[in-house]
This record gives sequence, C-alpha cells and structure tokens, in this order.
Amino acid sequence: MSAQTRRLQKRLKAIPRAVKQAVVPALMTSGNELADRMRTLAPEDTGALKDSITVTPPGGTTPPYSQPGGSRTAGETQVLVTAGNDDVRYPHLVEYGTEEAAAQPYFWPAYRLTKKRAANRIKRAVRKAVRGAK
Repeated sequence: MSAQTRRLQKRLKAIPRAVKQAVVPALMTSGNELADRMRTLAPEDTGALKDSITVTPPGGTTPPYSQPGGSRTAGETQVLVTAGNDDVRYPHLVEYGTEEAAAQPYFWPAYRLTKKRAANRIKRAVRKAVRGAK
C-alpha cells in the first residue's frame, strides 16, 4: 500500500459518522436520478431491462447477475445503480451490442448526462454537513 493510499484512508476514517449519514440523502437522490435517466434511455422491447434497473442504498446488496459487477454490497457512502438480475442477464449485450444486434447504449449516456449534476449535489451536501459538524 502506497503512502498516498494510507494518507487517504486515514483522512476518510477521520470523517465523523454524522457527516457520512448527512450525505446519504444526496447520494440517494443522485442514484435515483441516474436510474430514471437510464430507464428513459433503455430500449422498450419487453420492459424487463427497464424494470431491472435498481438503486442500492448504502449497506444494501445489488441483485445477483446485475451489471456492472454482479452482486456486491454498497459501502456506507456508496449508492450503486445497476441493471440486470436473475431473469435479465443481458444488459451489457444491449449496451455494447453483439455481432447480430446493434448497440443500444443507455447506461453510459445516462451516466454522462447525470455525472456533473450529481457530483455538485453531493459536494454541496458534504460541505453543508462538514460545516454543521464543527
């Protein structure tokens, strides 16, 4: 582990729990906004792909076979937005396409459209929580 990584971990451990909890609503709002955009951009077909897009709150576990990364647990300051589940195992094929089917991107375009707004919202919540914790 590098010295830079150790310093970062030390700083993250020093953040009061109350500050972390105060940021969760901004994280959830941003996650839900991203999921809504993804649902808007996802192809309609049967609607199963749109229905499989989920927002996992801090401490929650993503559905099995979800993309990207399969089932995992969100950290205390993470909100995970995934597509796919036990029944819908093809989100990556829709996003990137196959030899027989053209790509129908929905995940990354939604992310790029939402990224700046979400980052600003989260930064504001962090600043407000840190000021309130002093």
